[in-house]
Amino acid sequence: MDSLTQIVLGAACGEIALGKKIGNKALLFGAIGGTIPDLDVFIGRWLYSNEIEAMAFHRGFMHSFLFAILGSFLFGWITHKIYNWGKRKDSTTVKDWIWLFFLSIFTHPLLDCFTPYGTQLFAPFWDYRVAFNNISVADPLYTVPFLLCLIVMMFFKRTRTRRTWWLKAGIYISSAYMIFTIINKFYIDSVFKESFKKANISYQRFSAQPTILNNILWYAVAETKTQYHLAFYSLLDKSATSEKVITVDKNHDLIDMSDKNLKTLAWFSNHYYNLSKKEKVGTYKYVDLRYPMLNPEDPSTSVFNFTIFFENGKWDILPFDGSPPNKEDFSKFVERIKGI
Repeated sequence: MDSLTQIVLGAACGEIALGKKIGNKALLFGAIGGTIPDLDVFIGRWLYSNEIEAMAFHRGFMHSFLFAILGSFLFGWITHKIYNWGKRKDSTTVKDWIWLFFLSIFTHPLLDCFTPYGTQLFAPFWDYRVAFNNISVADPLYTVPFLLCLIVMMFFKRTRTRRTWWLKAGIYISSAYMIFTIINKFYIDSVFKESFKKANISYQRFSAQPTILNNILWYAVAETKTQYHLAFYSLLDKSATSEKVITVDKNHDLIDMSDKNLKTLAWFSNHYYNLSKKEKVGTYKYVDLRYPMLNPEDPSTSVFNFTIFFENGKWDILPFDGSPPNKEDFSKFVERIKGI
């Protein structure tokens, strides 16, 4: 999930492991531990000059259970050496720090598994990306109550029972919301299955996920032999099914996808992608159709798309430009959440 959420969860893990011994400092170290796996974004760009290879490195080995085990021993030992001196000497043990870093590092990829992005939890033994698709990569209803509980908790001394109470409150509330999103996922899957059946679409497979920042508006992509069928459904819709399905062609034959980097890109998208030519000769638009359009009525507003090109003997992509979303498209997105 997003960085703030991982910091909050990591801080809670720090409190569980060492809060009674070192108080609020445990939150800081836990937050650091919860951030460590996402450093693969920067390490990937340092290791690879190719954007496709760097992107594939993210949520790879540094998000695996093996890294959590190895990393907890490494960072636990280093932190204990740094912390254990002067007045703090013998106030904590190496075991305490290993436990703190294991909890904060391992819960990071576990949480990521619930999002649509996918996490290589079993790397390097298996490149399967675990993705349950039940919660957005950023969802305030999961993060904000959890964060508020930890902020309140910080004002109580480490020996106070109320401190533990607020920690548990944050964990219970966020966990209850996560359970709701899982139940919601099962319900939404049934809605989309019925929607595609009603539209006479005989699909090979489909994938559904919540749209960004909420668990109300959902998006699905269904695959047939030559096309993808895209649909949205809001929990606030009056109808029991999605009434509008948008169809796009795959166009997979525009490029020879047997190239190593293009195979990696297709794997990254779980093979839900379509291609189209761009104005500049030799460049193509690659759209990862696992992710929804910003404007539910316009396939060209798909959020996760790249310009791909061949250079220096390799296929590569242009990085995201970070430009803000179109206001009109965003307005239509908000309106669609409200239901039709």
